[in-house]
Amino acid sequence: MEQLARTEQVDCGYRNGSDRMIILRCIGPDQFFLERVVFPFELLTFQCPDRSEVEIWTHGLGGPELIESIEARELVMESAPIREPLVGSPELAVGGMEANPWLQAG
Repeated sequence: MEQLARTEQVDCGYRNGSDRMIILRCIGPDQFFLERVVFPFELLTFQCPDRSEVEIWTHGLGGPELIESIEARELVMESAPIREPLVGSPELAVGGMEANPWLQAG
């Protein structure tokens, strides 16, 4: 009996830097397919097999137009370690009690 090798999934991100809506299509091994609409300036994060191909499409006057084709490994996002912000740090001051005078003790 033949075993199928599992394809490693990678975390990818694509930012639509244009002022037009685009369609992202990701085509990978083992019949993997992902299609998403990405609005202007939006960041789309997704998982796909590491050997996938990503196509960026738009709609022109003559119909659908392929803008670019990218290997998924070029879009891999590095994971940042999760840590708690320190008291007095800018991360906490932005959304925490330190930034809101109404929540501070009087």
